[in-house]
Amino acid sequence: MAKGYWIAGVDVSDAEAYKRYVAANAAAFAKYGGRFLVRGGAFETPEGTARSRQVVIEFPSYRAALDCYDSPEYRRAMAHRASASQADLVIIEGYDGPQPGAGD
Repeated sequence: MAKGYWIAGVDVSDAEAYKRYVAANAAAFAKYGGRFLVRGGAFETPEGTARSRQVVIEFPSYRAALDCYDSPEYRRAMAHRASASQADLVIIEGYDGPQPGAGD
């Protein structure tokens, strides 16, 4: 089964309120097996546009990623984020197929 991912770009406008969101989202991520692969950090944008903060969260499955977003735990956390930031979020199924150069 392919893993699921949240890929987000975020612009934070109220750092204190955003801290409350970060504290509150831990319950949802723990319940659904979310694991941060990227959480802020240095980045470059060689093409297109990006928000000021990048986040990638891995879930054990695409279904878990969707369920986490729709959960009551995450909805409570989102109440803190809504007024503290603007975000672009994609929930996407991982890829388990062949890779370039595999088997050469």
